[in-house]
Amino acid sequence: QVQLVESGGGLVQAGGSLRPSCAASGSILTIYVMGWYRQAPGKQRELVALITSGGGTNYADSVKGRFTISRDNAKNTVYLQMNSLKPEDTAVYYCNTRLRLPLQRGQYEYWGQGTQVTVSS
Repeated sequence: QVQLVESGGGLVQAGGSLRPSCAASGSILTIYVMGWYRQAPGKQRELVALITSGGGTNYADSVKGRFTISRDNAKNTVYLQMNSLKPEDTAVYYCNTRLRLPLQRGQYEYWGQGTQVTVSS
C-alpha cells in the first residue's frame, strides 16, 4: 500500500511564502512523476506543477516565476516552494504521484489527502 503524506500548508498574508511537502511511502519500485494540484471552492482541480524523475518540470501559467517544485528522490519527497502568494492561490493543494509497484505492470496513480493553503489580502 502506498501513502502520500502532505504537510506545510497554512494561512499566510498576500506576498508571503509557504513550502508544503509530500512524502510517498510504502512498497514502491519507481516513482515517475510527482506533482501538485489544487482545487478552490466551486472550481475544478487543476495542475499547479509537476516534476519527473529526471528533474523535468511543468508549471501552470498562473504560478510561473512564483512557485518552484523540487524533489528528493532518496526520500520520495516532493516540495513546492510558493513565493509571492496571492489570494487567488487559496485552495486545497493535493499531492499526486505516478509510480510503478513491485511485481506489477504499468503505472499507478495516488493522491494525498490535501492540505489547505489560505492567502489573506
